[in-house]
Formats: sequence, structure tokens, C-alpha cells
Amino acid sequence: MSENKTELKRSLGLIDATSLVAGSMIGSGIFIVTSAMARDIGSAAWLLVIWIVTGLITVAAALSYGELAGMMPNAGGQFVYIQRAYGRLISFLYGWTVFTVIQTGVIAAIAVTFANYAAIFFPVLDNVLFTVGTGFVFSYQKVLAILSIILLTYINTKGVESGKTVQLIFTSAKLIALFALIILGLYVGLNTTILSDNFANMWEASKTVANPDGTITVTKLAGMALLGAAGATIINSLFSSDAWNNVTFIAGEIKDPKRNIPRSLFLGTLIVTVIYVLANLAYLALLPLQGIPAAEDISSSGIMFASNDRVGAAAASMIMGNIGVFVMAALIMVSTFGCNSGLILSGGRLFFAMAKDGLFFKQATELNKNQVPAKALWVQCIWACVLCVSGKFGDLLTYATFASLLFYILTILGVFILRVKEPNAERPYKAFGYPVVPAIYIIVTSAICLTLLIYDTFNTGLGLCIVALGIPVYYFVMNKKE
Repeated sequence: MSENKTELKRSLGLIDATSLVAGSMIGSGIFIVTSAMARDIGSAAWLLVIWIVTGLITVAAALSYGELAGMMPNAGGQFVYIQRAYGRLISFLYGWTVFTVIQTGVIAAIAVTFANYAAIFFPVLDNVLFTVGTGFVFSYQKVLAILSIILLTYINTKGVESGKTVQLIFTSAKLIALFALIILGLYVGLNTTILSDNFANMWEASKTVANPDGTITVTKLAGMALLGAAGATIINSLFSSDAWNNVTFIAGEIKDPKRNIPRSLFLGTLIVTVIYVLANLAYLALLPLQGIPAAEDISSSGIMFASNDRVGAAAASMIMGNIGVFVMAALIMVSTFGCNSGLILSGGRLFFAMAKDGLFFKQATELNKNQVPAKALWVQCIWACVLCVSGKFGDLLTYATFASLLFYILTILGVFILRVKEPNAERPYKAFGYPVVPAIYIIVTSAICLTLLIYDTFNTGLGLCIVALGIPVYYFVMNKKE
């Protein structure tokens, strides 16, 4: 086979695509972020409402994306959609942000989480290899994180069949394990009064802050303060539900993409939404919502003050005792490894599409003998490993989440723009509930972005700066081509 083949092989079916959607969404977030959300909102009912709203707007976005995916069943997905609606500059800014922070930053963060939980089984991973000054620590955990990225990248360079097998195995394993956690959690929890206690004053919202002296400060929330708190903390559940769009990056390798991509987007986001809501219900059935910082036992810590925010581990301990910590650690390792498999598989295809359009390294257009963009995958791997070493990816992710939401809004607004610009274009699938469902997504997500801009101006401002940095890079690239 020629090393320079430029056509990707269509070998992924509906199950594979749905597995990629669900597998890319479920990482470590569902096991952690509920603690921070509980402190921010302090109400069992509002907590579930936020997760349900997150699921609804994610499914709404997926249903809207389906129209664009059917129109443009090509590798690159969202990058291609944005370019067709807005032109090369905006699409480059999207690709720039995805490469510098969003995709590679998530890969780095998830790899480090994988290594952190591996240290529960292998404490030697906590050992420090060397330090630089007081701020940089390089441990065996980071070595394992980097090795996991390299291993998954290598597997994905061996062909899409290898990548999809890993993805399917790990997605199936974590879905089964999550359902087991939910069923056992509800079974054990419903035999106690914890769930009813949590819902006794279910609409009374409050923000809880732990003070350095071990006390807590509780501030009641109502009216605009409540809406502001909900709008700010929803970023946690939105981040946990992100990456569902990654399946559009590999559209060039999906069989019958005009039908299978819209279906996989809907099925994958719906499955994960149901799991996330039920998982939070299980947490509320097993653990008190309120808690005490630095409490001596898991139950007294509650959801709010679970050790290191590991509410999933705390819930598992309530079911199985101390062994629950190890069971949950294993589940999160499976979850994060499978999640990164999907992210690495799909991310390389976006950069492949950018390179074919002259907006990324030219070598990234080349396919290897297995008909995958190996060089694009390795460039992604190198930058993700750099972010692992730097230790700054967490900050970058916080800055970029706001920008990511803006690109989602722009993409779905593109459905309206292309209906006007290209009314006669072939649309095998039309956005469900158009124009109401896409409009609701745009309005709700814009309101969330506005809330973040007001309540977290620093991080959202830096997110915009990361996007803006791509503008001079774009013109440098274009001038170099001329």
C-alpha cells in the first residue's frame, strides 16, 4: 500500500460510532464534580435539575449537529461545519483552540487522572523523580500518564480496527460497571433514610464554603443569586458531558455516515445523560448531601466534602466497605483509559482535515499503510505529553471551556446560516425540532456563557485570549503560503 494514501477507509458502524460518543464523554468527571456542585448549590433537587438540564442541552446540541453531519460526512467534523458557515479564519481559530488546549489538554488531564488512580494500587508511583524550584514536581505518575498516551497513540496508528476494538471493550466495561454501581447504590441506599433526608428541603439552595479553621460558611441562595450559582456550577456537569462531538471528526471512516452519525450522536448522548442522572441519584441515596470538612468517616463528610472530591469512591465505600475504594479506582482507570482511546482516535482526524486544507502541518495529511493519519496522531501525542509534563493543563482547560462553549454556539448557529445560504443542499437528516430546539440550545448556552463572564471573568477572559492568539498565527500561516 502507498504511504501517501489520502482516502480514509470507512469501516466503523453504528455501534462503533455510538461507543465512541459515549466512551469519549465518560471520563473521570462523573465520579468527582458532584462534590463541587453540591457545595455551590446545596440542594438535592437543584443538583439533579442541573444534571438534567446539562443532558437536555447536550442531546439538543447532538440533534442539531446531526443535520450538519449528514450534509458534510467528511473527516474533521466541527472544523468542516464551521468553515462552511463562517469561512477559514473562524474554522482555524476553532482548530487552533482544539489543538493547543481543548483536545490535547483533556487527553493530558485524563492521562494524569488515570495515573493518579493507578497509584492507589502501586504507591511507588507517588515517588518523585526530581523537582525544579518549588512549583514543578516530576513523579512516576507523570511518566505513567505519558506512557499511556504514547501506548494509545501507537494502538491507533495500527489501524482504525485496533482503535475501535479498544474503544468498544473499554466503553462496554465502564457502562456495565456504572450500571452496577447505580443498581447496587440504589438498592443499598433505598434501604436507608438518606435519600428522603436529602430531599426533605430539596429546593432550599445555599453555597457552602470550607474555612481554613475547619468551620463552614453557608450562604442562602434565591432569585438571581440562585440562577447565577446554577449557571456558574453547570460548567462542571457540561465539562463531564463534553467530547460527544468527537465522532464527527472521524466521519470519513464511518459507514453510511449520513445516517449513522446523527443516530450515534443522539444515542450516545442520551445513554450518557441517563447514566449521569441515575449516578447522581445513587450518590444522593448513599451519602448525605451536607457534610463536615475533614470528618473522620465517609458518611459524615457527605457529598460536599468527600475526600479529594472523590464522591464516586465514597459511594462505592458505602456499598462495599473499604474495598470500594479499590473497586472505584479500578473503574476510573478503565473509564479514563477508554475515554482517552476515543479522544486520541478522533482528534488526529481533525488535524488531518486541517492539514488537507493547508491550516496544519503538511505532513499531517499523510496516511500510513494502515490508512490512518499517523503523523497527525503523533503530533497530537507530543503536545499532550508536553502538557502532562508542564502540569498547567488544568488551568488551560479552565480557560478554554468558555471558548469551547462559544464554538458549540457558533456551530449550531451555523444550522440557521446554512439553511439560508444553501437552501437546496442535500440534508439526509434535518435538525429535530428546527428551529425551536437549536434556538433553545443557543439561548440557554449563551445565558450560561454570560453568567460565566460575569461570575468568572478572569478565566473566561483568558479563554478568549487563547482563541484570539490564533488570529496572528492564522495570518502568519496564510502569508507563508503566498
